[in-house]
Amino acid sequence: MRPTATVPHPPEAGAAAGQPGGDGGGGAHVRVAIIGTGFAGLAMFHALRKTGIDDVAVLERSRDVGGTWRENTYPGIACDVPSNLYSLSFAPNPEWERTFSSGRQIWEYTQRVARDLRIADRTHFGEEVRDAAWDEANGRWRIRTTSLELTADVLVDGTGVLTDPTYPAIDGLERFKGAVFHSAAWDHEYDLTGKRVAVIGTGASAIQIVPAIQPQVGKLTVFQRTPGWVIPRNDRDVTAVERRLLRAVPLLQKLIRGGQYVYRDAVMLKVMHHRSVRRIAQAVSKAYMRRTIDDPALRRKLTPDFEIGCKRILITSVWYPALNQPNVDVETSSITEIREDAVITADGARHEVDAIICATGFHVSDPPAAARIHGRDESSLAETWGDSPRAYRGLTTNGFPNLFRIGSVGTGTGHMSQIMQIESGVAYVIDALRVMDAQRLASVEVSAGAQEAYARVLHDMVKDTVWATGGCSSWYLDPSGEPSALWPSSAWHYRKWTKRFDVEAYDAVKQSAHVTPRPA
Repeated sequence: MRPTATVPHPPEAGAAAGQPGGDGGGGAHVRVAIIGTGFAGLAMFHALRKTGIDDVAVLERSRDVGGTWRENTYPGIACDVPSNLYSLSFAPNPEWERTFSSGRQIWEYTQRVARDLRIADRTHFGEEVRDAAWDEANGRWRIRTTSLELTADVLVDGTGVLTDPTYPAIDGLERFKGAVFHSAAWDHEYDLTGKRVAVIGTGASAIQIVPAIQPQVGKLTVFQRTPGWVIPRNDRDVTAVERRLLRAVPLLQKLIRGGQYVYRDAVMLKVMHHRSVRRIAQAVSKAYMRRTIDDPALRRKLTPDFEIGCKRILITSVWYPALNQPNVDVETSSITEIREDAVITADGARHEVDAIICATGFHVSDPPAAARIHGRDESSLAETWGDSPRAYRGLTTNGFPNLFRIGSVGTGTGHMSQIMQIESGVAYVIDALRVMDAQRLASVEVSAGAQEAYARVLHDMVKDTVWATGGCSSWYLDPSGEPSALWPSSAWHYRKWTKRFDVEAYDAVKQSAHVTPRPA
């Protein structure tokens, strides 16, 4: 740490979010502002409350909590991580209905957690952050939302990477006369019964959508750019007896969760780092395909030409059986154009359709929120990052004091629940606030040197993994080819690296000597 200057610490704000504070600009002032009420926002809010920090405002662009599980409501939506692992550590849920939970039940879970935390008392709903700018002179963030202006000592962005859907850049898509919608913005008013439907994409959303709508539609054409490796998902109902047992013996659920954590970290991660293990996993996947796909020509279409793990492994037991059905075609010729009533592919074929469903993912390395956050030199995060986001510990960026991004670029894994990564990041932020109080620091900003050194460490960590040697491109890699979205090691390792706020990696600004420090 290198103290560089001193600025006055702003006066305390009113107790409730949105009450007039002392920012000198007529708006509210809070110690911490949180963007989003998904898992990151809920975990951050809980940790602040537990630490005794109530001077908090939560900004949510929607009218309800839930993040990506609120927004994504497509047919068949479910989690590909076991239920007991895909939950917050402080809010165990013995009521999961399936070993891999549906999107509906996950959203209901987030609503229950939000009610228990009473996060609504501190949340401004319907307030999208339009601009957040670091005020260097006063050492705070100035935030403008849909209809509010406020300031905060610390800004925590919990919007993550599965927030804003990306549509395919296909000529003529806007001219199509039928229905067009993204998997993350499902049109529930549109009746697919008997329709000719195109699904663009074969990733984690498509493998759930296609089996769910296949029995309903007349004709379903799946446009595949790259096939994925598939491993069957051993999903089943959780019996009433099991749920009663979990309610009666909470320790049992913790043991199950711990076992799943150890298994995925110690075993599944080996797929990413050891070619011999990948060969075994590929053999399992191919054997599963042979059991479930009858047509040899279709099997050839669905067999990847890259190593397993290079792209996200698809965990499903219903994808292949759905593709076997007579009303489903898999088209591997690339789309060249969309006309008013048809999709045209590179082989000259015309595929007449009534509806197009874009299962084409999200803005991962270029989240729109990054264009709205401006740092010390007035540049936005998007401008600072360019094509290759850089985040120290996946949390902070040079030039953006007192900004922490939770569960975003630099934290994604190919094997573990993202909630584990989120809670590790939250622990780092809480320790940062403790250190700032103890050392009377008004702001902390990761140094350029520490950030570059960290990027080199990550680059070296990736060199011998499947992401560097597996022969594919994926959302794990940014447009420059760097693994900026990834955490290329175990969740345990990430937790170890974020357990303590390493203030020595940061440049800091001291509070003025006459200001009484806030309680730790």
